[in-house]
Amino acid sequence: MSNSTRDLSERSLQLLKTLVERYISDGQPVGSRALSKDSELNLSPATIRNVMADLEDLGLIHSPHTSAGRVPTVSGYRLFVDSLLTVKPLDAKDITRLYQGLSERDDTSNVIGVASRLLAELTKMAGVVTLPRRELVCLRHIEFLPLSHKRVLVIFVTNEQEVHNKVIHTGKVFSAAELQQAGSYLNSIYCGRSLVAVREAVLKELQDDQERMNQAMLDAIKMAQLTFESGDEKDDYVLTGETNLMGFSELSDRDHLKKLFDAFSQKRDVIHLLDQSLKAEGVQIFIGEESGYQAFDHCSLVTSSYSVNDEVVGVLGIIGPTRMAYEKIIPFVDVTAKLLGAALNPKTTTP
Repeated sequence: MSNSTRDLSERSLQLLKTLVERYISDGQPVGSRALSKDSELNLSPATIRNVMADLEDLGLIHSPHTSAGRVPTVSGYRLFVDSLLTVKPLDAKDITRLYQGLSERDDTSNVIGVASRLLAELTKMAGVVTLPRRELVCLRHIEFLPLSHKRVLVIFVTNEQEVHNKVIHTGKVFSAAELQQAGSYLNSIYCGRSLVAVREAVLKELQDDQERMNQAMLDAIKMAQLTFESGDEKDDYVLTGETNLMGFSELSDRDHLKKLFDAFSQKRDVIHLLDQSLKAEGVQIFIGEESGYQAFDHCSLVTSSYSVNDEVVGVLGIIGPTRMAYEKIIPFVDVTAKLLGAALNPKTTTP
């Protein structure tokens, strides 16, 4: 809070709180008569107009177009969220819905997809969840099976129980015995290492040590390279409910929507914002232009990191208009992050 806003009276703060809550609820500029009725301060419309003028001078509210009413600015929302907001407990039925959806364990990508879908469905906004960082995904076992036309089926297990399948195209035909030998060799040296470490080690082997490797070892390393090459990674995050955002009048402008959907498509800006949340504790909120990206000037992003085995591995969040019900969205994101971490934690047992 700046020095100027720190000196605001209780009356001014109460009127700002009432104005923001009324605007979030109705989506219409708030006039002095509506504030007089809602604020319970028993102030005359003239007095309220004077207070609103002070709040406008401080950059906390502004008058859109020719309307007599006022709406919050990004600074007004920030003061409201940081100092005036009363967070509401999450509804019990929403907690049950989240728990049931996320506790039906499957592979990681399915659980991540369910989390994103639930965030979107239950908030009627867009839900986003990053996949666990690859440096924390460990190889447990790998094997190769021969297919036709110089193709090989790779089956590899990561972490505790996630099974992945991939078809690679090799430069020659391998027998089942040769493929079994390749799998045994790779398991002996890479089992228990992260996929990022495996990929780096494979590249180093191919660059530095080919002279000391026999052909079987070299073939195995090349198959590992084809399996774990970086260009074949999954998407960085799962985003669901983008079309929900078209239902908000403040986001329905064609230019706003185009910029927003372009950002979703290119992913870079969204990932940068989510990465910032990886480094912070608790719920993080980016309001409007605070994100630093023009595409999100009319949006807020509420995020929280999620953890597995007490280590932060990813981030989830809700993208919606700046006029969102923060008192409901904040606990929603917080609870979902905790439940997702529990669902992905192999040490957690379902009660």
